Amino acid sequence: MSSNGPLSGITIIEFAAIGPGPYGTMLLADLGAEVIRLDRASDVLAPETANRSSVGMSRNRKSIALDLKNPDAIATAKKLIDDADVLIEGFRPGVMERLGLGPDVVAATNPRLIYARITGWGQDGPMNRAAGHDINYASLAGALWPVGSKDRPPAPPLNLVADFGGGGTFLAMGVLAALFERERSGQGQVVDAAMLDGATSLMSFLYGWLATDMWRNEREANLLDGAAPYYSTYLCKDGEFIAVGALEPQFYAAFLTGLGLDLAQWPQLPESLWPAQKQQIATLFATKTRDEWVAVFRDLDACVTPVLRPTEAHLHAHNQARDLFVKVDGMMQPAPAPRFSRTPATIRSGGATPGTHTDEVLRDSGFDAAAIQRLRDSGAIA
Repeated sequence: MSSNGPLSGITIIEFAAIGPGPYGTMLLADLGAEVIRLDRASDVLAPETANRSSVGMSRNRKSIALDLKNPDAIATAKKLIDDADVLIEGFRPGVMERLGLGPDVVAATNPRLIYARITGWGQDGPMNRAAGHDINYASLAGALWPVGSKDRPPAPPLNLVADFGGGGTFLAMGVLAALFERERSGQGQVVDAAMLDGATSLMSFLYGWLATDMWRNEREANLLDGAAPYYSTYLCKDGEFIAVGALEPQFYAAFLTGLGLDLAQWPQLPESLWPAQKQQIATLFATKTRDEWVAVFRDLDACVTPVLRPTEAHLHAHNQARDLFVKVDGMMQPAPAPRFSRTPATIRSGGATPGTHTDEVLRDSGFDAAAIQRLRDSGAIA
């Protein structure tokens, strides 16, 4: 799994988890880092069900299966960590310390290690050990309440806001920043990536707008929450949808041109006009299919696009031209991002079955055949 990506030469130890940890690790792996995932020994017996929720994010890894209840497995993990640049774990606070693999312990023998921890609520605070998921972290960040129609409860924004945007992406950013700082100081450090923190950061623009009276504390009453007729989605004749983002005056004028409407009779402001305008525009969009509207707006710079289902996004001409999707092990996946001119990110392997590379990883770490067999006999590895 050699790579010339910008993180080539960096070794990451990833403790198997679900959701944002694997996503953040995938971003780093795509950039060329060598990732060794420590899977549970029990997952070797049922690989088809192990971490299924992370199947689309498990590429570019080697897998070693360890029973972390076994002292020999802990010692093996410690040896791997001592040779690594980065450790990524997503357990609840205190778990790694109880395993004997906390930051202070591993820093004693590997002071350059970047120790990245991802949790929902953070390493401290009164809720740090509470259970939670994306919807909970987004709700506490103030990121869930504004999403959705005014006459319905807030709509869960998939797991994009807290898990992947606020969690996995900020995890990867933290690791990259810590690696950069290590080049100056020679020292590692702990990265505390909390999904709550990241989701709150993603709301910076909205908190700024609230403070300057540019945002009303209501749903579907603002420029970007579906209230504006020129920034919304519309149902088409065939049951599909069109997305409109014609915010600037020139794009709004082109949008009206496509609809056959007169700008003089359809001003963007005042906001009191929006409900009636939106209702009339919805009636217009219902007269044609989605693809017919795409044809209407094809040559107009109006910020109008089809709302593609995930199963058809890879078929769009622009996405195909940029090779935005690739097949890995027969599965359609997003290609690595961002793109680099000299050191491209790559997909070097698909998802590894738990334990696939156990012997290989141990050999590369200096374990001889007899030592590997002893670990297998003791149940430390699988």
